[in-house]
Amino acid sequence: MGRNIEIAPSILSADFARLAREIEKVESAGADVLHLDIMDGHFVPNLTIGPPVVSSIRKITKLPLDVHLMVQCPERLLDEFIEAGANWMSVHIEADVHLDRTLHFIRENGIRGGVAINPATSLSLLDEILPSADYVLIMTVNPGFGGQTFIPSTLNKIRRLKNSIVSNAYPTRIEVDGGIGPNNLDSILTAGADIIVAGSAIFSSGKDASEAVRDLKKIAEKHRSS
Repeated sequence: MGRNIEIAPSILSADFARLAREIEKVESAGADVLHLDIMDGHFVPNLTIGPPVVSSIRKITKLPLDVHLMVQCPERLLDEFIEAGANWMSVHIEADVHLDRTLHFIRENGIRGGVAINPATSLSLLDEILPSADYVLIMTVNPGFGGQTFIPSTLNKIRRLKNSIVSNAYPTRIEVDGGIGPNNLDSILTAGADIIVAGSAIFSSGKDASEAVRDLKKIAEKHRSS
């Protein structure tokens, strides 16, 4: 059985005036997941969308909705995003002092629970929670804004996390987010990533979004048998 590699377009870079059409394009091109960045202006210096927008998106796509909570005290918002239609939900290890409780609550509601980790945060903080996480989201840029450049040192972080998962026989998957496109996707997949979040490379590349998704999927296809 080959690797299950998934492409997750991030709507942070999409044209919100044409959001339904943008989502339709990536879905028809074979995107596997839709990544939704939730920012509160406190944990990160930006504001994005809330539960009403997630609920509206839920009505127009069959894709799983991957809700990335870049917020302080995420436990305050779990119920609202669950009700809005989230299928996956990740919270930052830097923002939640009761991470085990939060992850169990998410998973008890039938949603995949993930732990997100910033570029400068040590993987050692994941030691106790890794068995309870469906996936770990490694930020490969500093969170808060789209269009940033991939931080090369995070490649080694992906490798080290993959080694830890494999050596412990955990089912945990690795998601990566930030500065990812056709030029570096091959090395990121080689390092061990399973779920690829891409925003600017899909919605701001100069290509049609559907073509951009197909280009990423072609690269991913080479790794599915590895």
